[in-house]
Amino acid sequence: MKQVQDQTGNFVSIPLPPQRIISLVPSLTELLFDLGLEEEVIGITKFCVHPEEWFRSKTRIGGTKQLNLSLIESLKPDLIIASKEENVKDQVEAVQQFCPVYCSDISNLQESYEVIKHLGFLTNRTDNATQLINKIKETFKCLPANSKPIRVAYLIWQEPYMTVGGDTFIDHMMQLAGFENVFAAEERYPVVTVEELMKRNVEAVLFSSEPFPFKQKHLDAFRQDWLQQNSLEQLPVCKIVDGELFSWYGSRTLYASDYFIKLRESLFLSDELTA
Repeated sequence: MKQVQDQTGNFVSIPLPPQRIISLVPSLTELLFDLGLEEEVIGITKFCVHPEEWFRSKTRIGGTKQLNLSLIESLKPDLIIASKEENVKDQVEAVQQFCPVYCSDISNLQESYEVIKHLGFLTNRTDNATQLINKIKETFKCLPANSKPIRVAYLIWQEPYMTVGGDTFIDHMMQLAGFENVFAAEERYPVVTVEELMKRNVEAVLFSSEPFPFKQKHLDAFRQDWLQQNSLEQLPVCKIVDGELFSWYGSRTLYASDYFIKLRESLFLSDELTA
């Protein structure tokens, strides 16, 4: 019997290493792949785009918030991987009626390591999980110590604009990257306006590639709105960033530190930031 307490306090017990796993969390789907669970994973969501070969070949059981419960049950899983933030509570409770569910609740890198460790244990991939955690830790040692963080706002949605508070995984990754989140005192994902951003002494506005797919036209519209409200207020640097590297926990964090270094360098090369 294998048993762990997940990050919501639920005890997950399985008699044998699982042979039929369904992942409801895109970033943890990628983790399961990197742990070597090619045969064991039988179902993923339509947002589980990594790895590409799984996205093309594995059974899709709906979206993260719109699960096909009857399909999930018909697949006869023996372990389901869920997320408190990304999945709907009622739907997770529904699948718990017929299958053990490990539910993550990650707001920082240490909690990501904990999930990697737990899933490695449950799936008999402890060595793989340990090696992955050590590799991720090594990459973050390469981040330079920054004496002066860049004051930024990180936008995840448009109409209305939404940002991230200080209790999110994105905020923790921003800190590691050398950014000061001007909305760190807020919780979760508050709605903000251009006028509010002007009051925060923002040096840069980061437009995430997900969940809203910001494009250059959205940055242009933001700049125009900013100048219309106050043409004398210094326009911050506006840049589209890779949302996966700020918000995906698990094995995707292997690539985050190198990206953060290059991102900061690109911002400091900006005329607006160095003026």
